[in-house]
Amino acid sequence: MFYYVLKYVLLGPLVRLLFRPRVEGLEHVPAEGAAIVAGNHLSFADPLLMPAVLKRRVTFLAKAEYFTAPGLRGRLTALVLRRAGQIPVDRSGRAAGQAAIREGLGVLAKGELLAIYPEGTRSPDGRLHRGKVGVAVMALAAQVPVIPCAMVGTFQIWPSGRVLPRLLPVTIRFGQPLDFSRFAGMAHQRTVLRAVTDEITYAIMRLSGQEYVDRYAADVKAGQVAGRRG
Repeated sequence: MFYYVLKYVLLGPLVRLLFRPRVEGLEHVPAEGAAIVAGNHLSFADPLLMPAVLKRRVTFLAKAEYFTAPGLRGRLTALVLRRAGQIPVDRSGRAAGQAAIREGLGVLAKGELLAIYPEGTRSPDGRLHRGKVGVAVMALAAQVPVIPCAMVGTFQIWPSGRVLPRLLPVTIRFGQPLDFSRFAGMAHQRTVLRAVTDEITYAIMRLSGQEYVDRYAADVKAGQVAGRRG
């Protein structure tokens, strides 16, 4: 219930008014049934904009830090995410990653839409980075299509580190569903998982027009931090 209050009364109308999102390819998102929406992640605005333009409810795998941030803003963010049914993801290790996959598969088992950012974190430089294979594990295990999604312009309006967003229009593009049924029963083969993840990433790149970097975004962030300290 609270999800729809946010979507249609509180946040949704405000987000659409401020950013005036242009939506392309909405017909590629299935009207019913389980599917994964896999997108690039450029901005704090991304998980606000996608639900605002989708007709169906979408559940995000959100990083656990959003649920534990200190201060009033942190508590409010955590409250909104929990009441909206979003799932915290602990990214601290392999066991945590397996728990996130189980949570995601639970959403898909109910025939719902699951949103995930294969990069694992926001892009530190506006480029598209190497995807993590969790999205492939879930797509193959649940045998569901993957809908590539590209946020265009959100890095410019609200990049990491900026307190308030710039009020500029953005574009959200959904691509044709990707079918990986040809890999049925191969969810435990690492080479298959990497191939599926790379295919998803390539589809996102074509939609977004971003430059691709064959490095994990978290590693790029760590390098930037080390460079500033040095």
